[in-house]
Amino acid sequence: MSGREFFQDRYKQLGWQLKEVTLRQAIRLNNANSKGKNLIDRLSALGVQLEKIPFLESGYWVVDSKVSAGATAEYLLGLYSVQEAAAQIPVSLFSDLGGKKVLDASAAPGGKTTQLADLMDNTGAIVALDVDKRRIVALSNHLERCHVANTAVYMLDARRAPTLGMKFDRILVDAPCSGNFAADKNWFKNRTIKDVERNAGVQREMLTKAVECLTDNGEIVYSTCSLEPEEDELNMDWAIRALDLEIQPVDCIGQDGLTKVFGKLLDPTVARCRRFWPDQTQGFFAAKLKRRQSA
Repeated sequence: MSGREFFQDRYKQLGWQLKEVTLRQAIRLNNANSKGKNLIDRLSALGVQLEKIPFLESGYWVVDSKVSAGATAEYLLGLYSVQEAAAQIPVSLFSDLGGKKVLDASAAPGGKTTQLADLMDNTGAIVALDVDKRRIVALSNHLERCHVANTAVYMLDARRAPTLGMKFDRILVDAPCSGNFAADKNWFKNRTIKDVERNAGVQREMLTKAVECLTDNGEIVYSTCSLEPEEDELNMDWAIRALDLEIQPVDCIGQDGLTKVFGKLLDPTVARCRRFWPDQTQGFFAAKLKRRQSA
């Protein structure tokens, strides 16, 4: 089961009409590095026209640019990062990151890792994991460019995170996923429902191991750039039942998570998740979870 018509029908059943979208480039200021550097004015002088993204603290749309946003001296100095708007949302859902021990379970190429370090003001400690050696190199280069000093990088599958023998206050599970058509013009040709189901299984394994590494009062932020409920709301409904987690309310744009999926009723708290259809950002899903508190 695959193809444009198959997925279009699925989205219609979920309440969204498939439409073509044009993605907008975005950047995120690295505040620790850019403070006092008049970055917006400097970029404007280079011909980079920016527009503040209203739902992000440090995000800007690139409206027009005479130069590549990823090739300026300011970029190379780590004053900002090129990062899609939706991708800036998950890290912003954590509370009180300063001085915490943080696990970034699938970190490369490093946009969210550097965002974590910036919000932490290089305090505490981040352990960043990835399984691909080439992506690890990209991650390390990104960290160096942004002057990140509180992060250790390991080439390790997140499903083996408990072997680190550490407990973390905050865990980011930005899970490998099926993606969506907005960022890949061949997506409908290359994706099948079996791919979606396989990815959902891996994501559940990652969440299971993340919980093993979580402190009692810790937080997990789970996110994907998939539109498929198997990787999103259905996984969160499963996490409530199988991992004894609670979904936390978040102050964030986006639509409420779906609580009825293809006729199946989910836990009502799944509505606290945030679903972003591609015409709102680029297509994304995010949720914050904590251990269930005993009565």
